[in-house]
Amino acid sequence: MTNAELRTNIPTRVARVRFQRVGKLYHFDCVGFDDLQKEDYVIVETMRGRQMGQVIDFAEPDGSLDEYKPILSIATPAELMIKQEWDNRGVEALIDCREMAAQMGGFEECKFLAAQFNFDGSQLTIMYSAPDNKVNINRLRNELSHRFRQTRVELRQIGPRDVAKLIGGFGACGIPRCCSTFLTDFSPISIKMAKAQGISLNPSEITGMCGRLRCCLVYEYEQYVEARKQLPKRGKMVGTPHGDGKVVDVHPLADSVTVLVEEAYHMVTREELTPLEEFDALARKAQAGCSKNESGGCDCGAKRGKNKATDDDDMDVEFDLDGDGDGGGDFDE
Repeated sequence: MTNAELRTNIPTRVARVRFQRVGKLYHFDCVGFDDLQKEDYVIVETMRGRQMGQVIDFAEPDGSLDEYKPILSIATPAELMIKQEWDNRGVEALIDCREMAAQMGGFEECKFLAAQFNFDGSQLTIMYSAPDNKVNINRLRNELSHRFRQTRVELRQIGPRDVAKLIGGFGACGIPRCCSTFLTDFSPISIKMAKAQGISLNPSEITGMCGRLRCCLVYEYEQYVEARKQLPKRGKMVGTPHGDGKVVDVHPLADSVTVLVEEAYHMVTREELTPLEEFDALARKAQAGCSKNESGGCDCGAKRGKNKATDDDDMDVEFDLDGDGDGGGDFDE
């Protein structure tokens, strides 16, 4: 059966595969593998050659299956044993790399964090961090290539967030770091997320162990933004059951605000608030008269100024049924 026939006869789905314990998920075409299950290991072709990854779950394809690389095979028990052996050798390779860097000199500012072989040992990737890109890493790469002759060596520089992800440990909240436990992608984070949630902008309060803004700032940001849309801002004058006062603090998740009434502070829920400024604006608009064309065609019901008296006179004449000018009819006679 051809590949095209397989695609026609089998329901389309893609497998979500990751190559590290807490790594980014990649999508692969799993057509032709009916018995593929979650947590199975598969062999796939990537930009860095053949790799072994684990199936996390399945998803519907966003577009044509031709956009996804296919799964080559399901990993055999022998291949799983080989991968385990090369994983163990990664620790030895990292020690060798650090020793070479120390002997050669010039890599004092570099931190070599992890060494990973692919599933068959044909490629070795060493991850390191450095304060800038001025470090000449080619010398070390050449030495490592001589040491591991049958393996293609790659040295990859990673950022502070990825460094924290590899090292692990505990965050400021006292539990294991999010990046080392469940975060597969790093979302863009800005200082306005801390402002929207009323968090102190003290660096010790908003920066993580990696020295960057904490990943958890994005978790509740959208909820705070939506909640603030329904509440008045600080400095607004509002009406409350305790009297009119000024908003001095906003509590988005509690759906309430703190209002200063005379010299007392009161926490008031959104249902109990009266927007004084909005009501005053509506009253001024109602008294200003109609803003449409006053010569005719207006149906808003607002006053029409000078033309109102003329229009009323016309109506009186129109309904002067007995013609005596008093605006009425002699229906009593």
